Amino acid sequence: MHVALYARVSTTRQADNDLSIPDQLRQLHEWCKANGNLVVHEYIEPGASATDDKRPIFQQLIHDAAQKPQAFEAIIIHSLSRFFRDAIQFGVYERKLKKNKVNVISITQLTTDDSAGEMMRRIISTFDEYNSKENSKHTSRAMKENARQGFFNGSKPPFGYMAVATETSGSHGRKKKKLQINEAEAGIVKMIYDLYLNGYQGKVLGIKEITKHMNDKGLLMRGNVWGIQKVHKVLSDTLYMGDYYFNVIDSKTLQKRAPTEWIKTPIPLIVDAASFEQVRRKRELRAPAKTPPRITSSPTLLTGLIKCGECGGSMTLVTGRSGRYKYYKCTTRQNKGNEACSSGNLSMEKTDQQVLNRLADQVFTPSRVQIMMVALRKRMKTSKDAQQERVNQLNRQVKLIEERQGRLLEAIETGTIDLDETVQRRAQQNKSARDALLIELAGVRRDHSLSVDQLKSSQVEAFANTLKTKFLAKDSALAKSYLNLLVDEIVVTDHTATIKGSYGALMHAVSMDKIKVGHLRQVPTSITDWCARRDSNS
Repeated sequence: MHVALYARVSTTRQADNDLSIPDQLRQLHEWCKANGNLVVHEYIEPGASATDDKRPIFQQLIHDAAQKPQAFEAIIIHSLSRFFRDAIQFGVYERKLKKNKVNVISITQLTTDDSAGEMMRRIISTFDEYNSKENSKHTSRAMKENARQGFFNGSKPPFGYMAVATETSGSHGRKKKKLQINEAEAGIVKMIYDLYLNGYQGKVLGIKEITKHMNDKGLLMRGNVWGIQKVHKVLSDTLYMGDYYFNVIDSKTLQKRAPTEWIKTPIPLIVDAASFEQVRRKRELRAPAKTPPRITSSPTLLTGLIKCGECGGSMTLVTGRSGRYKYYKCTTRQNKGNEACSSGNLSMEKTDQQVLNRLADQVFTPSRVQIMMVALRKRMKTSKDAQQERVNQLNRQVKLIEERQGRLLEAIETGTIDLDETVQRRAQQNKSARDALLIELAGVRRDHSLSVDQLKSSQVEAFANTLKTKFLAKDSALAKSYLNLLVDEIVVTDHTATIKGSYGALMHAVSMDKIKVGHLRQVPTSITDWCARRDSNS
């Protein structure tokens, strides 16, 4: 009889033990030789579960067996569980094969071809399915407990980390893995965050530009080039600030589980929470739904800042004479006609130069910046007590939410309440409320920690003088970056432009920038507490 062999293992651990592929094949060949069967084909499937039919080698086997005339008369397997661990699916495929006169034969669970043998195969398949589900349940419970204790369940650690084997008590010499920081990869992660927040050589970089920059520099992701999605994941994954969860995705449905089923695993952080929050807010602000890409990436100096004082609309770049002349024009007037707004066009070159000159000569002078810092110092000192009280209040609210969430999870675990849609929604509400409080707490703490007193006069003077040089330099990419950082809007009415900005933004830029003599190395991080028409300086 011409036969085909099918050998399968679910995991690499099985491959290392008595269910290995070579061991199955050896037993199958010996059985075929002893029973006078000729092996015409071998189908080998490593690392595939038998709980479903989503197995490419298995599907190829079924396809070949259904050909007419058939290439073989029987499929020889080690045990019925190698073929399927689902009793219903086993019966469906067995009947399909029998229609083409192809039998399924287990060398360790031999049965007859009559009705009694068919019933016995159904019973064995049912027990295999039950055993598979029980094993899955116990394995899942063990992995959850493993995660609660801080151990890593995966085989491939996230980028920036490495899985290190550790000795555990009571495990009979078995080692478990914990995530530790991979210094080389963590340096790349920090560089990506720095590039997104600070740009490179005065140029603001988005995710696409960061991807190109990393690949051009040869800073690869474990030997592979970076893609936009990979960079985005690094910038958005909470695990980099130590907030890592296990059991988030259902491996069968590929859908997210309810947050109540997530298991938080403590891991060392690579990026501090404040930097992660700055990146999150910047990504949110730069999302196309909120800020058009042309504003984010446009080389035009005042795009996104300049507004019409007549109607309040934004002003955008228009050209004339085949691009020879460039103007800022009110978008209301451009889209709805001249009768909708009476404002006129502004020469782009002339307007840009006037704005930069006024900022350099009248606003960001050493003496003016010192005056603004003094005013900010007085205001901050009066608000310190209120900020500390708010910090204490937020801490109390966070603790209350965590206690409430803990009681809810305990009630679910003990079976006091059922995990229905209402409970899931309540758990998600608790989590969202906690996240919102932590975000506000991080902002208040940052404001509370700012100290104008630490700014030296020489630092303020160096910043102002160097910024003036950059503003007055022709075609300076740094000028646009600092305008977006320090200026909220420029409102033009008739021949008057009103520039509005924040004392806090200026103080942050002065204190955070790394200044060398006559040179600003990069744009400091964006100011998250920037708000239009609040704390303004016209």
